[in-house]
Amino acid sequence: MPRTSTITLRTSPHRLVALLGPAFVAAIAYVDPGNVAANVSAGAEYGYLLLWVLVLANCMAAIVQYLSAKLGLVTGKSLPAILGKRLSPWNRRLYWLQAELVAAATDLAEVIGGALALYILFGIPLLPGGVIVGVLSILILMLQGKRQRQFEGVMIFMLIVITVGFVGGLLFVNINPAELVAGLVPRFADVQSLLLATSMLGATIMPHAIYLHSSLSRDRHGPAIEASGSDPHLIKRLLRASKVDVFLALVLAGGVNIAMLVLAAASLQGVDGTDSIDGAANVISSHLGAGVGIVFGIGLLASGLASTSVGAYAGAEIMAGLLRVRIPLLVRRVVTLLPALVVLGAGIDPTWSLIISQVVLSFGLPFAIIPLVALTGKTELMGKFVNRLPLRIAGIAIAGAIVVLNGALIVLELGGIA
Repeated sequence: MPRTSTITLRTSPHRLVALLGPAFVAAIAYVDPGNVAANVSAGAEYGYLLLWVLVLANCMAAIVQYLSAKLGLVTGKSLPAILGKRLSPWNRRLYWLQAELVAAATDLAEVIGGALALYILFGIPLLPGGVIVGVLSILILMLQGKRQRQFEGVMIFMLIVITVGFVGGLLFVNINPAELVAGLVPRFADVQSLLLATSMLGATIMPHAIYLHSSLSRDRHGPAIEASGSDPHLIKRLLRASKVDVFLALVLAGGVNIAMLVLAAASLQGVDGTDSIDGAANVISSHLGAGVGIVFGIGLLASGLASTSVGAYAGAEIMAGLLRVRIPLLVRRVVTLLPALVVLGAGIDPTWSLIISQVVLSFGLPFAIIPLVALTGKTELMGKFVNRLPLRIAGIAIAGAIVVLNGALIVLELGGIA
């Protein structure tokens, strides 16, 4: 086994590709229905103005996801598991509660997004659509566990479908190059644009993806590391592969997010009826053709299916790490599906529900990022792989910026400015 692991980690291109995967699964969280709502709204309302937010958010996400993968590779434990051992029983339960609320809010957004996609594509009512999304996500989750590579393969395929679904529409719009470049200059137009920018940031760097990536890296590479006796050279090679994995995954996810905003900026700006996802899809169909609208709907459906599967996986890891209780993943999927079905059955506006879910996520984000930055900066935990000064400064700056911006989002939302 040690011999096989060493051979696998030689740096030839085809063997490097074999190491990729965990970051692509985590990157699903960066192109979920909440991102669709935020990015389409930003483009339709402000054009290219907030393009810089997506570029900045993805740069932040790349660093945060690398730190999460690094923690899992070096320690052999997930972020929730490490926190579960370091916190007192009472604090551990409280921490689990907020993390579980974040996972539930995430799942709510994903199921609603998938149900909206089925409504856009086939006219299926939202409640039956939510049930269909839940059943399909259960089928996807059946691949997880002993079939980790197959699960990753399905997620990567979904990510490709999402990419085609949202990037494909750019072939049918006229992009203004000057305005596109101007959108890379950091600025705001008003308080509403600040609120929307903060929502975009909160929707991009999601807490459950931070918890999950450390678990994904541990599950994929942990056996090889253990078999090698925690060989530092092996871990170093894996960290290099993780950098490539994160870079490629976030470039892809970031490109999709940018495509959403650019598509809306080029075709929906100033058009009535784009204040909801289904409304935006209808406008896209009427302005760019039914084919583009269908492709948009397919991308949204893939986004909802993939994201809800990843969200359920993340929730199970959170529970196992913090409560030290592991229930069957499919049982958890059924239980966490119920709140989303209640919301859909109650007739609550789905786009409004997506927005509220992002506010809940903003509460949970600092609880994930601050411990991650702190733990990867501890020599007694990370050893020779402890964060160096530049990475430590970057992590602290990201944590501080996200706390401030998400705090602004919470204040503005609670103040009713939106």
